[in-house]
Amino acid sequence: MATFDLKDSSVVVVIGSGASGATVANSLAQRDIDVVCLEAGRRLGLADLKNDEAAMFGTFTWLDERIGEGDTLAKFPVWNCKTVGGTTMHWTGTSLRMQPHEMRAKSTYGDVPDTNLADWPFDYDELAPWYDQAEDRMGVTGTHDIEHLPGNNNYKVMEAGARKLGYTQINTNNVAINSKPRDGRPGCLQLGFCTSGCKVAAKWCTLYTEIPQAEATGHFELRTECMAVEVQLDDNNRVSGVAYLDADGERHVQKARVVCIGGNVVETTRLLLNSTSERFPDGLANSSGMVGRNYMRHVLAGAVGVMPGQVHLHRGTHQAGVVTDERGGNLDQGFFGGVLYLTVPFTPDIMAKLIMPGAWGRRLTSAIEDYSRFAAMLIHGEDMAQLSNRITLHPTRKDQYGLPVPVVRYEEHPNSRKIIEYALGQARKMYEALGAREVFDLVDVFPATHNMGTARMGNDPKTSVCNAHGQTHDIDNLYVSDGSLFPSVGCENPTLTIVALALRQADYLADQLKRNAI
Repeated sequence: MATFDLKDSSVVVVIGSGASGATVANSLAQRDIDVVCLEAGRRLGLADLKNDEAAMFGTFTWLDERIGEGDTLAKFPVWNCKTVGGTTMHWTGTSLRMQPHEMRAKSTYGDVPDTNLADWPFDYDELAPWYDQAEDRMGVTGTHDIEHLPGNNNYKVMEAGARKLGYTQINTNNVAINSKPRDGRPGCLQLGFCTSGCKVAAKWCTLYTEIPQAEATGHFELRTECMAVEVQLDDNNRVSGVAYLDADGERHVQKARVVCIGGNVVETTRLLLNSTSERFPDGLANSSGMVGRNYMRHVLAGAVGVMPGQVHLHRGTHQAGVVTDERGGNLDQGFFGGVLYLTVPFTPDIMAKLIMPGAWGRRLTSAIEDYSRFAAMLIHGEDMAQLSNRITLHPTRKDQYGLPVPVVRYEEHPNSRKIIEYALGQARKMYEALGAREVFDLVDVFPATHNMGTARMGNDPKTSVCNAHGQTHDIDNLYVSDGSLFPSVGCENPTLTIVALALRQADYLADQLKRNAI
């Protein structure tokens, strides 16, 4: 395994080892470019993983203090992971491409009141080759002649109900989970609860894909339990290195030729805002004042049906099915944006908290006794960018690293409530069409897991933070690599798009380095 000196200013420093950071790092290392990756969490092995949501929650969840304001959970506004592999440890594997119209939100939807919509600085066709690469790299089922996974009972219930309502675009989902052995990893064993980490490594996760591949090149060093606290500039206002705290709280500075930040939206924003200088008193790359603004997540709700027969929703792949009929973005339902319906399981204890928060006694226990009859789905809707939805730093409160605690402010746009009301109505009809005895609506109970938009790409430095390659407008050797780049979010899970953007960024950056343009 390679090691690099702290004073080695020729290395690329990548912050974060999740979908974006590890993909950029591996892609560069494969080209013999030296990379140091700083990861705030520790490295787990497959032996550390348990097929148990509750047990793994405390093992890899980012539990450092965050403050939620507005329409979000006050003490736990977002859910991401603090571990090697980042949130690819927790994700479901769902890998759907954004659609062309979703990358043109401003052009598609026009002037929606109280929004700050924007088009992407390139179109779908330009990103398509990297979507192809990402799908093949990750092993996405239903693409590149890779077989779909089988449908479990939860999927069969959703499919049957959806067809009764006239839906036709229904399948067992495009997921980055091997349906057969591939790339040295086994096929899915249908163990269920994929968000606990995949015990057999069938699910694409950078812990056991991108990271070991990069290490094998001899051009990559992973430093775990190293929390980046500041990106430093030289006298020419170019990035010169990254200050970080190691596991013992000791401060170090790794010199760098280029820095790529892929810390997931909250930590990427915090690092930029906390890295102030005379030229950038409001944070690095923030001459536009847009760092932290336009925070987006997906409109999210769920439904649980108590079915007349046994379902055993926990058996099989987590998101084992999807209905995509209504993601066209031009629904004649009085709202803007598309909707996805996806299967989902929950453990009995989590299910109890979701369907009857605060309840106890016979009413609750009688419901949980029907757990084997539960069917459940999630609803994803397209969020609308708003300037007022943003991530800032608390003026006085500090965490264990001495960093200002992030404040995540999110207020639901009226369009989001219209999506939820409509989609929950459809979900209820799906289950009731099959004889469901009761249907529970799950609303305002989930922390955000899809976080995007706080360093958006664009062509105008006055209204965006980065250019089309994630290179910041203000500093040419500082890049943002994660979902912070999204100008719009569509209704699809973001990881596939993040990986495609990371591959595209790595190609561009490698060319810039080769030509000594940076």
